[in-house]
Amino acid sequence: MIPFSMRVRSMGALALMVCVPAGAAAAVAPEAIRALHAQSRTDLDASMHGQAYAYATYLLFADQARAQNLTSVQQLFQRTADVELGEHFAEEAKLSGLAGSDAANLQTAMKGEEYESHTMYPTFAKQARQDGDTAAADLFAEIAKDETTHHAAYAKALEVVRTGKGSVPAPPGVKPVTVQAGAPKVRAARTKQNLDTALHGEALASAKYTQFAKAATAHGNAALARLFTGTADVERREHFAGEAQLAGIVAPTRQNLTTAINGEQYESRTMYPTYARQARTAGDAKAAELFTHNANDEAGHARAFENARNQLH
Repeated sequence: MIPFSMRVRSMGALALMVCVPAGAAAAVAPEAIRALHAQSRTDLDASMHGQAYAYATYLLFADQARAQNLTSVQQLFQRTADVELGEHFAEEAKLSGLAGSDAANLQTAMKGEEYESHTMYPTFAKQARQDGDTAAADLFAEIAKDETTHHAAYAKALEVVRTGKGSVPAPPGVKPVTVQAGAPKVRAARTKQNLDTALHGEALASAKYTQFAKAATAHGNAALARLFTGTADVERREHFAGEAQLAGIVAPTRQNLTTAINGEQYESRTMYPTYARQARTAGDAKAAELFTHNANDEAGHARAFENARNQLH
């Protein structure tokens, strides 16, 4: 997985900057707040951000491997992405109390969408235009409009959940973006940093909405589950992908494997062992156990990626 906890860390085509929009941070249920030490909650949040970003990025790396007719590498990236989201993110989300009631999940989603549509993306668009990065400015402005639409759909769904009257809106349509390997298509350092922030935000939103969809299904609200799932798809396959194309985060497969190896090794050797030690010291045994388990998984991922790279000609 690609580490998120470091303030700044460059890995090949990826410059990772920890800068989480105010509305996009993971919500923590009251029982989780009481049960976990503050440091453990902070570490869980950082890890979830990283898992979400790794999931979205590895799927793009899988697409690049497929374009190069490297079927086994494509499948490896896809399997690893599934573990990052379906196992690591999901288990950390459960421990942190990410998902609550349908109403609470909708309110959390609305806060994120409101911040992105009214503050973050308009600011990024203005700055990109000032810096001469017109394509980025146009994309940021377009995504701001989409997030406004998402906010309205969630607001309507919340009214339905609260009153029991009306219908949950249909999920938004997705216009998938195919990401080609290549260098960044923006010039200004500020635009690159803003793209990185936006990429992490979109990846987190997609992963978070996936968990909210599962919660809605468990609560018997299939229509709301479809809305969350559809919006998650837009965030990843359209917004994240469009930003990834401008940021140039996809490279030829050999370089993508190196990027993945570096990230997995950092997490297995440094990040997760540190988190586990801190959780154990704080008395958060379950968090320590989960972090240790994830460290072992990430070490296995690193070895698998290394083997795949060694087999490339």
